[in-house]
Amino acid sequence: MDFAFTEDQQNIREAVLKHCSQFSEDYWLEHDRSGEWPVEFHKAMAEAGWLGIAMPESVGGAGLGITEAAIMMQAVAESGGGLAAASAIHGPVFGLEPVVLFGTEEQQQRMIPPILSGQEKMCFAVTEPNTGLDTTSLKTKAEKVEGGYRLNGEKVWITNAHVADRMLIIARTTALEDVKKKTEGLTLFYTKLDRDHIEHRLIPKMGRHAVGSNMLFISDLFVPEEDRIGAEGQGFKILLQGLNPERVLLGAEATGLGKVAIAKASKYAQERIVFGRPIGQNQGIQHPLARAWMQVAAAELMVWKAASLFDQGKECGIEANTAKYLAAEAGFEACQTAVMSMGGMGYAQEYHVERYLREVLIPRIAPVSPHQIMNFIAERVLELPKSY
Repeated sequence: MDFAFTEDQQNIREAVLKHCSQFSEDYWLEHDRSGEWPVEFHKAMAEAGWLGIAMPESVGGAGLGITEAAIMMQAVAESGGGLAAASAIHGPVFGLEPVVLFGTEEQQQRMIPPILSGQEKMCFAVTEPNTGLDTTSLKTKAEKVEGGYRLNGEKVWITNAHVADRMLIIARTTALEDVKKKTEGLTLFYTKLDRDHIEHRLIPKMGRHAVGSNMLFISDLFVPEEDRIGAEGQGFKILLQGLNPERVLLGAEATGLGKVAIAKASKYAQERIVFGRPIGQNQGIQHPLARAWMQVAAAELMVWKAASLFDQGKECGIEANTAKYLAAEAGFEACQTAVMSMGGMGYAQEYHVERYLREVLIPRIAPVSPHQIMNFIAERVLELPKSY
């Protein structure tokens, strides 16, 4: 049992940190203030080939695993870009996994390379206003018509939809009352985000302003048959293939935020002099930071374990959900501790930790709540009866 990165993995971490260093914390603070999407960052990551780190070489990717992708995403967040930087490239890293696993050769060659090169941008359109995590009850309908499908419905909290060219979207092709199991009758599509038939509205929110979240209103959107991923009615099963990698990556990003927050607070504690001594000499400052560091370090181990299991083709649902939960909680505690350790300056934008605290709430909330993860662990590990 070896917990150390390989030489190649360590090189990935160092290379990503170096590449991201050209985008300073002030760059991200300015984009947080303006709400402007980070065009330069996305372009730089695409041109350097990082978007395809976990995609097959046959479609222009590096052919590496989710472990390497998690290492990369942790470094992106840790660089000071936080969740804004990570979310700008998060989708391409894992979002096209259904196309890799269930798409035809033609679909893979048509759909994936433009995303990896940065020529096109994508979004992930699953969540709906009145269903939340109850994906099997979603209302968006895809009616079969000549040559394809006609989609109507609404989606909510769709990251990057305002700048996306394409979307991975799931819709009902068979009504819920007409299927034997509620997981049936859902179909997955990867198609053009046609703004003649899709209206987007940005959702004003607490943080990560540089990466927009959107409401989508879909009206008579035609999706050609060749844009359907996998068999009709099997979209939910296909979608599940991408859930564990997403949880692993969110966990990695949350620990990255925790690490940079602790580092910044520790540096401040060494330099800030009060009553003739650095505040970092006081155990009231030392102990919370030390505890936060240990919590992040422990959560990291579960992230790497879940990623390793996934890359070996083993079942990792328990580990991936646990990693996401522990990392999000540890990251939050680290960012909160950093703000409190720095006092008033922790609340000031120029020191950045308040931005980290706002952003670290995202992996706590999404893509699945901590409460639902505890439900999952209670059922699958403790064999307790289903509570919902």
